[in-house]
Amino acid sequence: MQSPHSMSGTDAAGKSSGSAWQVFLTFLKLGFTSFGGPVAHIGYFRTELVEKQRWLSDSQFAQLLAICQFLPGPASSQMGFSLGLMRAGWRGAFAAFLAFTAPSVVLMMLFALCLPYFSGETGAAVIHGLKIVALAVVAQGVLGMSRQLCPDNTRAGMALLAAAVVLIVGTAWVQLLLVLLGAVAGIWLCREVKPEPAAALQVPYGSRFGIACLAVFALLFVGLPLMSGGEGIVAAMQGFYQAGALVFGGGHVVLPMLEDAVVAPGWVSAEDFLAGYGAAQALPGPMFSFAAYLGSVLPDGMGGISGALLAVLSIFLPGFLLLAGCLPLWQKVSQGASAARGIAGVNAVVVGLLGAALFDPIFISAVTEPADLAIGIVGFLMLVIWRLSPLWVVFWCVVASLTLALA
Repeated sequence: MQSPHSMSGTDAAGKSSGSAWQVFLTFLKLGFTSFGGPVAHIGYFRTELVEKQRWLSDSQFAQLLAICQFLPGPASSQMGFSLGLMRAGWRGAFAAFLAFTAPSVVLMMLFALCLPYFSGETGAAVIHGLKIVALAVVAQGVLGMSRQLCPDNTRAGMALLAAAVVLIVGTAWVQLLLVLLGAVAGIWLCREVKPEPAAALQVPYGSRFGIACLAVFALLFVGLPLMSGGEGIVAAMQGFYQAGALVFGGGHVVLPMLEDAVVAPGWVSAEDFLAGYGAAQALPGPMFSFAAYLGSVLPDGMGGISGALLAVLSIFLPGFLLLAGCLPLWQKVSQGASAARGIAGVNAVVVGLLGAALFDPIFISAVTEPADLAIGIVGFLMLVIWRLSPLWVVFWCVVASLTLALA
């Protein structure tokens, strides 16, 4: 087995592998400038690392992207982790994660500290404007994902059925059940889906270490619920860990899972949840950093800096364990037709879960009068038609909400 700090030898340009410090500086720049969610992040990564710095070839980049799309977890963060791993071994992987995630984590923790000061009419209007931001951004996400992940009547029907079940039943466990049923239904119904041809990847460790990572993932997935008893910080860690373990594609797809993790038990109010989510739209870096805000505002001594760090670790860890476990096994697994059909079914269900979250809690909390809906529609058009940065949507929604409140 190769040393974890070794690389396959050369990058796409024939240069020797870089250092962890080089990886850190590159991803720190990306962490401060990568706005727009996981799909946009992938574009930034390709421009910087394939076109400019030539760390790897287009075919290698595409294969890593396929792996990260196949697995649950934060897709863009997993992509950054794997790029750092390929470039500078394990130190490069951790450097990429830390540098890409730290800016948004720190900013979300600062927002959590400032949240109690948003009192009075002005503060309430700012918070309400951020809820409308969430409405516009998630609506854009549902539209884009439905086009990409539900291209036929079969998968569109699966998504609609999943949304209906969630809205009717409304319990946390049903989402996990729907994800599992989506995988089974996909294998059975999505027979037109074919696996992508694999490009060769050389991973700097062997399959034994990969299997060990998968074992740790499974142990935590099963063990955390047994240890938590449904209360305390371990129960919160369980909620964040399950969200990171069961969400495909990352981004706003994680919203319904996190809602079940912290709003359903009564730890975070729906209003504070949506305010933090709206604020997260204005920040660069991975959307999973929203967990830092939620961890910060947990009650009963669970929150603060320690709560934020535990939440971030818990939500990112399962995706990284799965990625590290599957990288050396990917060549064999990815070529199975059943795997491709199963993931297509899961993706269709995920669209339905996000669609249900768009209505409850987002729409019913953000839209209290017709003017709120009008503001949200303009924000949606700014994203979809005019293709403006989410920062402009945040500015528009907050200013419009303040104007209505103070008029």
